[in-house]
Amino acid sequence: MIGNAERPLRALVLAPRGRDAAVACSLIAQTDVSCAVFSTLGALVEALDDDVAFFLVTEEAIRATDLKPLALWFAAQPAWSDLPVLLVTNHGGGPERNPIASRWLETLGNVSFIERPFHPTTLVSVARAAVKGRHRQYEARSLLESLREKELRLQQANDVLERRVEERTAQLQNAHDELVAQIAERERTEAKLRQMQKIESIGQLTGGVAHDFNNLLTAVIANLELLRKRVPAGPMNDQLIDGAMQGAQRGAALTQRLLAFARHQALEPKPVDLAELVQGMGNLLRRSTGPAVDMHFDLPSGLAAAHIDANQVELALLNLVVNSRDAMPDGGRVAISLDEVETGTVRDLAAGRYLRLSVSDSGTGMDALTLQKAVEPFFSTKEVGKGTGLGLSMIHGLAQQLKGALRLFSTPGHGTRAELWLPVADGVPMVVTSGLQEAASNEKRTAKLLFVDDDFLIGLATTDLLEDLGHTVIRASSGAEALDILRADEAIDLMITDYAMPGMTGLQLAEQARSMRPELPILLATGYADLPARASLELPRLNKPYQQRQLAEQIKALLG
Repeated sequence: MIGNAERPLRALVLAPRGRDAAVACSLIAQTDVSCAVFSTLGALVEALDDDVAFFLVTEEAIRATDLKPLALWFAAQPAWSDLPVLLVTNHGGGPERNPIASRWLETLGNVSFIERPFHPTTLVSVARAAVKGRHRQYEARSLLESLREKELRLQQANDVLERRVEERTAQLQNAHDELVAQIAERERTEAKLRQMQKIESIGQLTGGVAHDFNNLLTAVIANLELLRKRVPAGPMNDQLIDGAMQGAQRGAALTQRLLAFARHQALEPKPVDLAELVQGMGNLLRRSTGPAVDMHFDLPSGLAAAHIDANQVELALLNLVVNSRDAMPDGGRVAISLDEVETGTVRDLAAGRYLRLSVSDSGTGMDALTLQKAVEPFFSTKEVGKGTGLGLSMIHGLAQQLKGALRLFSTPGHGTRAELWLPVADGVPMVVTSGLQEAASNEKRTAKLLFVDDDFLIGLATTDLLEDLGHTVIRASSGAEALDILRADEAIDLMITDYAMPGMTGLQLAEQARSMRPELPILLATGYADLPARASLELPRLNKPYQQRQLAEQIKALLG
């Protein structure tokens, strides 16, 4: 990662208490950014330059320090620069509960607060977001420099034309028109860059929050399932547990939308017969819209397979249909059609063949301004409490992850058409079962399992779930502890491991475990989606939050 042609990106750290600086640098190293530690704020300010990706300071390092030199440096930043700051505060030190934090926010500008105690993964996630944001700023700098060079050349041409204005009036007018067009284009480009930076930052933060919530929801759902089996049956007990479970599942659905918006959800694209998938959802879609909506399908047979994650596309289609229903409060017509199209390279698609899944309605429609904002995160035209504003953002993020696109067309009073462009697959379509339908199996096989997760609550709850299924469970809280168990020649039928753990990731643990026991089945259970693109092992994955039924299905699939 290079901020300058000659020097790599650096992170500056000011953390005078204990081993805070050393710990911070060890975590920052995971972002492939070098780390420099300073003992005073003055020394840190002197080291600030364009090659700094971000700097991290602790609350105690600046509480009684004159921040004026730092404020002056921030004020002197060029237009493209907005240097990220990671401020580690004590519990309750954020701007919501600490008035002095508001002054820090005003002085530091682009600041992310990290309250103690925090999980190491949180610091790594925020640091990665800061590095990515800084790279976006470098891209903006390069583009602005290019635009300035073009503007300078145009200005020079304009000066020449002005000296010959009497004999070349026509040429002068053409140059003037070109200059106006370039300025307008520059303004549009700068506006797009600002929007891209904002969306990227929100996406990175959203992905990190969703990951942490997945861990929390895993423990909540597991304990609720166990509680249901241990609490005496009764209408009131069942109602309370069902209410809590529904709330947890709604939270899980929301985190999936957040991950989809941030493009961090884990996808498993395969060749799928899209027409068959939509037909299989017919009854569900009709039930979701109700009798007041007349639904029509145009799904030709014989089309190529789509390269998609079937479950996620089902959720996206359901979301689009529900949006159409909400746009027709007095009823109306929804048409779902599918066709195959071919396109050259355009702004949001690579050249190639695509399946175009269209959902059209006869609803109220949207004006141009609303249509422009429709896929922005948290934007909604629905009443408060009736929408998160993440539905179309989720579908937009899913389409881009699948190397497709979402396109919207709407006119006030004449309805809306949403087109989901999905790439054509090379292989033969697989038979898919709707992910919105539950499958159950009563067959059981007991096994000896090694469960690895650094989160105590998840380890405790999942162990109880597995033991409730009849399995014997050995727990480990780190990769190193799991390797010690494997070296002891303990008989293990299956290892289930988290991915994001300090010191050793789940993939690194799996690689070493396979070198010791080549035939050992391994299941990766994780709420973290940013896995390495080219891992040496292809492991089956179970996404958090998971339920006991999903655990049982995965274990049965791996052990038979």
